[in-house]
Amino acid sequence: MYRTGATALTRVWITRPLPDVVVDAARAICDKVVVRQETLPLTDAELRAALRDYDIVLPTLGDQFSSAVFADVPTPRCTLLANFGVGYNHIDVAAAKGAGIAVTNTPGAVTDATADIGVMLMLMSARRAAEGERMVRAGAWPGWHPTQMLGLHMSGKHVGIVGMGRIGQAIAQRCHFGFGMEVSYFNRSAKDLAFPATRAPDLLSLASKVDFLVAAVPGGGETRHLIGADVLAAMQPHAHLVNISRGDVVDEAALIKALEGRQIGGAGLDVYEHEPLVPSALSALDTVTLLPHLGTAALEVRTDMGLMAVDNIRAFCDGAALPNPV
Repeated sequence: MYRTGATALTRVWITRPLPDVVVDAARAICDKVVVRQETLPLTDAELRAALRDYDIVLPTLGDQFSSAVFADVPTPRCTLLANFGVGYNHIDVAAAKGAGIAVTNTPGAVTDATADIGVMLMLMSARRAAEGERMVRAGAWPGWHPTQMLGLHMSGKHVGIVGMGRIGQAIAQRCHFGFGMEVSYFNRSAKDLAFPATRAPDLLSLASKVDFLVAAVPGGGETRHLIGADVLAAMQPHAHLVNISRGDVVDEAALIKALEGRQIGGAGLDVYEHEPLVPSALSALDTVTLLPHLGTAALEVRTDMGLMAVDNIRAFCDGAALPNPV
């Protein structure tokens, strides 16, 4: 059972710097708002202090609220974790519920921005954009010629979406209407879509048929290493893998092996298994495009995410139904 509402003096901790408009919105409804100025995830001590010293915490990716953290603070002051982001696999939601702490997230606000990055990675990987940009910057471009840096044409190809939620659907929509691509997907349930798409019976079947395989599933134990050596082996030699979900959805060691052996055509990654660490073996490969988790990195998107988190805080303080409970 959640403890609803907040104490007479509501203390809120925002664990990363956020756009000013978000902080101002939080300060307009809460008595005390503290913004942590560090950009790295909370330390073990800070995680426990968050539960002990604040009524409401606005955490984000990397703030590992594990079951051990909740166990170490058996009578937390905190009553709400208003997560900044749609993904919440860094929070043990069951342990939070057991401690009487509600958890919310920010779905919807991230959909289009993340889908855009997914399509951008498809194009960059297929057309060797990152490799070409490095060549130009290094002063190594000899000039245009007809067989230079030939990549894979994306229009009219076959895309496979792993996870047909909001983001998966937005990527598929862009692929179908923008690039005339055939769409297939792997999902626990069939989807009623506004464009033609075929549901694959299993992931290996999907991987074997498509030119692009895009991971758009939530993070967590159920999806860890969902794309491993077996899926990579099933892919066609020219096919490209894109991951905009969570880093550990892809078995990074298996991906490196597949890329080094030219088993697949290439990959585009915005997330990594042990973020922010990127294996040197991965960085050394020309066949992979690497982005620094840019999925929602637009000012208006991050502002919308923050305001959605504040809306959850406002509802909680008012004792109203939470807009985005998880």
